[in-house]
Amino acid sequence: MKGNALIYRTLLHEDLKDVRTRILDECRRIPETIRRPVDLLIESGGKRLRPALVLLSSHLYHADRSQAVTAAAAVELLHTATLIHDDLIDQAAIRRGVDTLNATWSPMATVLAGDVIFSQAAKVMARDENTVLMQRFAETLETICLGEIGQMFGRNGNLPSIDSYYRRIYAKTASLFSLCMETGPILAGCPAHTIARSRRLGRLIGEAFQITDDVLDLTGSMSEMGKPVGSDLSQGLATLPVLMYAREHPDPRLHAVIVQRANGAILHDLIDDIRQSEAPQQALALAESHAGEALVLIREHPETPYRRALEEIVQFAIERRH
Repeated sequence: MKGNALIYRTLLHEDLKDVRTRILDECRRIPETIRRPVDLLIESGGKRLRPALVLLSSHLYHADRSQAVTAAAAVELLHTATLIHDDLIDQAAIRRGVDTLNATWSPMATVLAGDVIFSQAAKVMARDENTVLMQRFAETLETICLGEIGQMFGRNGNLPSIDSYYRRIYAKTASLFSLCMETGPILAGCPAHTIARSRRLGRLIGEAFQITDDVLDLTGSMSEMGKPVGSDLSQGLATLPVLMYAREHPDPRLHAVIVQRANGAILHDLIDDIRQSEAPQQALALAESHAGEALVLIREHPETPYRRALEEIVQFAIERRH
């Protein structure tokens, strides 16, 4: 499935246009030194999946459009801030084909820029004075930050368990997807059990998305990914396909790469062997399982263009190419 064929772009065209305007208007309130590179990051691409999920969720539950646009803008600002911090932690020099902030700025300046965007996201989310949504926004931000801390300090020289991997991708990705999907029923004043099902749906979509991303990190190309192949592994990060490979192949190179940060020929040969093994397909099978569960929940809603767009995003999560 090609990204430019996704129907949500047309279906939500006006909504996403208003989200973009809201974001850029908000960024005009921050100092120009920060605004220019942040504007570039916001405008440099991305599929706007997270704000699209907020909007689709809101349409499914007939939530107020203005409030939904505000929440979608806040979510995209939050996501942008996490990208700034992620790139610093990973020492990434390129994001979506453009230089990252940390490629030219000091670590302290980059952290503070990300913090400013976090604050803008919180301000936007608070505009509609929905205390339930603000609470969930704060909890999600806490989950993301604690996940990064856990990733930095939780390494003990051993490969993580599958459960640890899932906890990490929930903090990194699925927690924000959960927030996106529960926004609609929260804004619509739905009961707690409805909100919880939407939160579960977001988690399933996020898990499918991140597992697929982790597979593509090993099997894609530089032109597809916009970053070096195997960048996670080169940072000592064991993703699901790596763990699947390790389960079948007790390979001493895994310890050398993940613990000792070996690179060069050792890293490249290991990546090649993982690519040629069944591990990537095994990981994708799990992503497809999560996507299948998500589709079951989505199809509890009446069939509408918004439901079809959401179904398409789930398929895109596991079939995409960058």
